Amino acid sequence: MTQGNHGGAHRNAREGNGTGQGGEGKERRLHNPIEDRLIPLEPLDLSRVRSIDDLVRAMSKTAFTGRQLGEAADVLEAMARDQDCFVVMTLAGAMTVAKQGLIVTELIDRGIVNAIVSTGALMAHGLVEATGRAHFRANPEVSDEELYEQGYNRVYDTLEPEQNLDDVEEVMSQVLESWDHNEVMCSYKLNHAIGAHLSKHAKDQRGILKSAYEKGVPVFVPAFTDSELGLDTALNNRMRESTGRHKVRYDPFEDLEHFAATLLRQKRLGIFTIGGGVPRNWSQQFGPFIELRHRRLGENLPLKRYHYGLRICPEPVYWGGLSGSPYSEAISWGKFVPPAEGGKFGEVFVDATVGLPLIVAAVLERLDKKGSKPNRTKSAAANKK
Repeated sequence: MTQGNHGGAHRNAREGNGTGQGGEGKERRLHNPIEDRLIPLEPLDLSRVRSIDDLVRAMSKTAFTGRQLGEAADVLEAMARDQDCFVVMTLAGAMTVAKQGLIVTELIDRGIVNAIVSTGALMAHGLVEATGRAHFRANPEVSDEELYEQGYNRVYDTLEPEQNLDDVEEVMSQVLESWDHNEVMCSYKLNHAIGAHLSKHAKDQRGILKSAYEKGVPVFVPAFTDSELGLDTALNNRMRESTGRHKVRYDPFEDLEHFAATLLRQKRLGIFTIGGGVPRNWSQQFGPFIELRHRRLGENLPLKRYHYGLRICPEPVYWGGLSGSPYSEAISWGKFVPPAEGGKFGEVFVDATVGLPLIVAAVLERLDKKGSKPNRTKSAAANKK
């Protein structure tokens, strides 16, 4: 009975008027993928893998997130080799707590990254590391109530001892106490001063702010007050006021203007984003900011956009947040050059503690292997023009 009904329905559909209203399929002309110039995938053969770069290149010929990761390495390599490309790296999430700080430091030291835009917390926790302190594994058997009483701040599976932040405050106090109240403060100026202090007093330690100072790389923290650095500055101002001294004035618009002026001097722009949040959005609004100055104020400015974009972030697009928004969406806002006009993008939906080391290690191997490292003086020169 079932077969008979099915067969009857099938016959009725085939005997219809050919309008397709019955939901039937259509006669297909099967294409030849070689003639269509489709790119074949290749099995990931571990017996042929001899390096991290070998692995990442092989992953680019597979599928899903593995292919994303492999293609992302190609984008970073392109940015690194393009001597006319000024690369902005944006950082969000607890990357320094997760011990990824030296990867960023290496990118600065190699001249691959030319400016940093970060959360303040990430720089504060990096300062912990740069002054010789440590983070620790969290014991899942110890409750958060106990951790609070013991002075351990938990970041998922890792602990930041409160004593670390007190030690950071001592470093900050030395920097802030030497600040001339006549000099308006902003984040890139303060981070430059912190880097100078580390370069002088922490010679045996590596860190983001120290390398940034030594290589002439500006470090911007748009949401400055949302951080330990911001709180330390607020406390210093209260202490200045209580002792009859002038408070330090902080102007975030100096960051915006300096960032925009720096990017306007460049021939091409690239952005390398970890996570998203304020650092990503603040950096990407450069294009709209320049357009508004041109369109509303009549300023004679080139309408610059980012040519390269690489981001590592597992947030999906359908939540509607900036962190998960694709570069294709940002093109509509005038932030990026479309692929049809030469834009080159990579997007990897993976935990950055997995994706960042693999991508960067692979690219560094390529640059070292071929003997054509990026110009290590590009950062300083680009910022001094």
